[in-house]
Amino acid sequence: MAIESSVLAVLVWLAVVKLIQLALWPAIAPCFSRYAYPISFSASVLGLSLVAWYLGLAGLPVQLALLPFLVLLGWNAYRRAYTRESLVEHWRWDAVFIILFVFLLSCRYITPQASYAEKFMDHAFLASIMRTPIVPPLDPWFAGGRLNVYYYYGSWIVGVLGIVSTIASRIVFNLGLPTVFALAGVNLYMVGDLLLSRYRWAPLAMLFLPNPASVGLFLAGHPLSKVAWDSTRVITNTINEYPLFSFIWGDLHAHVIGIFNQTFLIALLVFALVRWAELGERARLVLVGLVALSLGAMPGINTWDVLVYGPLTVLVGVILWYRSRDEVGPRIRAVHLLVGGPALAIALYTPYYLSFASAGFRGVGIVSEPSDPVQFLLVHGFLLGLVLVLCLRDLWHHPWLIAVAVPFMLGGYTAAAIAAVPLAVLVRRLVVSRIERPEELLAALGIGLALLCEFIYLRDNMGDQYYRMNSVFKFYLISWILLGIGTFTMAARAADHPSVTDRLASVPPTVRKATAVVAIALVLIAPFAAAGSFTSPTYTLDALAFLDREHPDDAQAIRFLQGLEGEHVIIEAKGDDFSYAARVSAMTGIPAVIGWTFHEYLWRNDYGPITERTNDVRDAYEDPSATHRVMEKYGADLIYVGDLERQTYQISLPTSGIEPIYDQRGVQIYRRTEA
Repeated sequence: MAIESSVLAVLVWLAVVKLIQLALWPAIAPCFSRYAYPISFSASVLGLSLVAWYLGLAGLPVQLALLPFLVLLGWNAYRRAYTRESLVEHWRWDAVFIILFVFLLSCRYITPQASYAEKFMDHAFLASIMRTPIVPPLDPWFAGGRLNVYYYYGSWIVGVLGIVSTIASRIVFNLGLPTVFALAGVNLYMVGDLLLSRYRWAPLAMLFLPNPASVGLFLAGHPLSKVAWDSTRVITNTINEYPLFSFIWGDLHAHVIGIFNQTFLIALLVFALVRWAELGERARLVLVGLVALSLGAMPGINTWDVLVYGPLTVLVGVILWYRSRDEVGPRIRAVHLLVGGPALAIALYTPYYLSFASAGFRGVGIVSEPSDPVQFLLVHGFLLGLVLVLCLRDLWHHPWLIAVAVPFMLGGYTAAAIAAVPLAVLVRRLVVSRIERPEELLAALGIGLALLCEFIYLRDNMGDQYYRMNSVFKFYLISWILLGIGTFTMAARAADHPSVTDRLASVPPTVRKATAVVAIALVLIAPFAAAGSFTSPTYTLDALAFLDREHPDDAQAIRFLQGLEGEHVIIEAKGDDFSYAARVSAMTGIPAVIGWTFHEYLWRNDYGPITERTNDVRDAYEDPSATHRVMEKYGADLIYVGDLERQTYQISLPTSGIEPIYDQRGVQIYRRTEA
């Protein structure tokens, strides 16, 4: 893809993101003052997506979702809400967004290909949504099925931005994560700005922190590609991702997309804890609405998130209610957040919840083999160690807190015992201070969640060996975010001490500014310094460019299909998950009769129809008398024959009732003509 086209796509994408943010900002400015600007970043993206979702549900063009924002933008411009002074005043938020966006965009520019891990699936969802933006979206790997078997809303959010930007899915795939990363950064900077008078950037460190395992592997001389992967497979039979890995690895996956919404809700709840008493009635109601917008989206983006943030929202409501217990008015208004927030969240997204048909959850189980303590520390050691350092004075004055580890040790839960001590210190602080510092609450919740994973897990259909894999995977990532924000904020507050600040004050301003510039420059050049450590550098934003290099025959045929208008269903080779199979549906968004079979089983929990479709696809390719029957059964009008199909099946197609519409470089695409 030409560099000029890539630059234009990026500029158009950023223009759309900025347009909707600027449209919303003045509308909420009377409620949140200077914090309306950062809040409007994530709120506008969520708002656009929700309006588009309802339009898709009604069968209307999702592009109309942009109309309310254009009206708001025009109205704000008419009343001169966009002055040079007001825009310059908020430059730091824009700087955070752009710096983080460019950093991760560079990572995607170097390794853009949707060709490994779950990237096939991620692009398949995105391409399906952008090709046929209906609700629920079509399942690209189960013709006739819908994506209501999976929490697809994160892909919907990215896809809608792509649709209104008129950018192809192959490019949108590599613009989505930089946007998520940048939005998360704005939210984290807002948390720092709310809680700290200095070092407001400290919470952002959570996004860049590696885990101890990665550092150990790097120091042992392992290549970065091995360091990255092995550092997320530390605790036996589980996945232990952390944000830095997740973003650089580059799967446009639910758990990664959800990070921007997690941090957005955290920022809103921290704002409530810090500023609730100052807010007017209208501001409080708008804040409740924004909390509902974020909380309600969580089950659709990554269902695991709401299991933590739902209770956290209620807890914050209880805290605000307790603080105002002696004042009848504020006490009643605090109930708006306690009850109104979750209730409105459910109301906003009720049609989504009613359509959701996942079969993956099977209840709660008890962990039979707790984590190895060394492995546990290789995941959480840096953050837990920092908490302990910050709490040494508490342990010195209250050494009895260490005793909380004894019951866990006696029960054989050594990893839980390690986490229990800093948790006990934080809980004591929160009780004594009456939850004065939100960062301590976040850190305590993060540790508590990691500790909880030592005892229970959510049952799914991953099998006996990997019974707790998903629970550790999803909850550890949430734990990292909560603990990381809390811990780095605690550390920044501790560093805001005369012994430190006086020394910094003696440093000339030019030196401090130069240091900041150098630090930002290092962040921006880091991806290029590490280029080639994971896969061969490609230097493009085209996620499908690898096809031209590795599968040129399929690349040309897929471009043909991408330009084919109308609704279609295609028959192509079924294959193993995480393989090159189902590549046509994954790259075009045209539904295939069956794609990656194990993923479909995970979502539907029934191998019966999957086996049936697998056999039918084989019959379609190998039995000319069955081809039309199979195509009619699944509404398929196209059948694809490439190298993978020839390797998988003994191709024998009928001589009538289908016609070739494409025949180049060893690939044939046939269209059914028999009604």
